[in-house]
Amino acid sequence: MIDALMVNAAILVAIVLVLWLVSVRIDDVSFIDAFWGAGMALMAAASYLQLGGAGDLAALIMFMAVAWGARLGIYLLRRWRREGEDKRYALILKKDREKGNFATAALTKVWLMQAVLLMLVSSPAQVGILAAGADAPITPLALAGLALWGVGIFFEWVGDWQLARFRVDPANRGKVLDTGLWRYTRHPNYFGDACVWWGIWLACAATGWDLALYTVAGPIFLTFTLTKWSGVALLERGLDKSKGDKYAEYKRRTSAFIPLPPSRID
Repeated sequence: MIDALMVNAAILVAIVLVLWLVSVRIDDVSFIDAFWGAGMALMAAASYLQLGGAGDLAALIMFMAVAWGARLGIYLLRRWRREGEDKRYALILKKDREKGNFATAALTKVWLMQAVLLMLVSSPAQVGILAAGADAPITPLALAGLALWGVGIFFEWVGDWQLARFRVDPANRGKVLDTGLWRYTRHPNYFGDACVWWGIWLACAATGWDLALYTVAGPIFLTFTLTKWSGVALLERGLDKSKGDKYAEYKRRTSAFIPLPPSRID
């Protein structure tokens, strides 16, 4: 298994270096968000292809990771092509760009760092596929993981679709999306992401709890970053400024992450 994971890491580093050169050429690293999902799908596929023969559980875990990652990668790539450079990355690299140090900073602060985090977060899929091998069957625990994954896919895909429809309507300029799934959580797509990877982790656990314990840092870190670091916390700082009182009111009545009935405002 270690050898296969090393092959995955080598593939990831090679691709990251190529994409880094592209980002330097176009002076924009924002498309890395699209690679976040696509890269995890690639790591799952690479793990699957290294098996001498793949059984049902390995195929299931591969499908769960690839279906999630491919959809997210395409969605975020299209958004980047439509909207251009992400303000978050422009801010992170602002001083380095002014100093003429963009290339080095893009490599160390963005691409290599995210490559390490990508390997960590996707570890349940990689390890689960490799451990399942050709013989492991789909167990009730794996089916529980698939069910949780399905909940996550629903919240992420439908939430992104509702947000995209809301944004393209000029009548919604300056307004806050508070209908559909967004009525119950301010970030249905982030909640969906967390459910997807906890579901994949449960499927990995079907190969043995010892291996699951080695990979649990992946979904824990993902949940942390979605709620406390670069997800909810960072996004809402910008929304607080751009939406003002409307967003403050929305925050008072709507759960930040876990879907809950909206609170009444007295």
